[in-house]
Amino acid sequence: MQLSTKGRYAVMAMTDLAGRPSEKATPLAAIAETQQISKAYLEQLFARLRRRGLVDSVRGPGGGYRLAREAGALSVAEVVAAVDEPLRATRCAGRGPGCMKGGARCLTHDLWAETGRQIETYLAGVSLADVIAGRLTGDRERAA
Repeated sequence: MQLSTKGRYAVMAMTDLAGRPSEKATPLAAIAETQQISKAYLEQLFARLRRRGLVDSVRGPGGGYRLAREAGALSVAEVVAAVDEPLRATRCAGRGPGCMKGGARCLTHDLWAETGRQIETYLAGVSLADVIAGRLTGDRERAA
């Protein structure tokens, strides 16, 4: 399973934003420069993140974006889902019960479906604060 550029860049940008002072808005140009991501691409991603309520935008001089909630309350799974990135590990596209001709499931369907669920569960349990603090390996509870 591979996460597309859209999901990876959204997480990179949100983690960058989470690591900045929360009292002032951060312009996308600053995130684009730090993360080496096109500002135009970030504008598309942040429009989706704003619509999903993960960031707030500030207009005018000193404008930019802020997290809508604390970094510890924003999961990586939420960020990925906000940019419409599916976390499927199966090749089935949801058009039927399976990926084979006639709608049959391949022998490994349940394996890949469970892998996708495990990835989703893991990413739902990792906050932006965890990423910033490096609490990604081992027991995150002990590292906190």
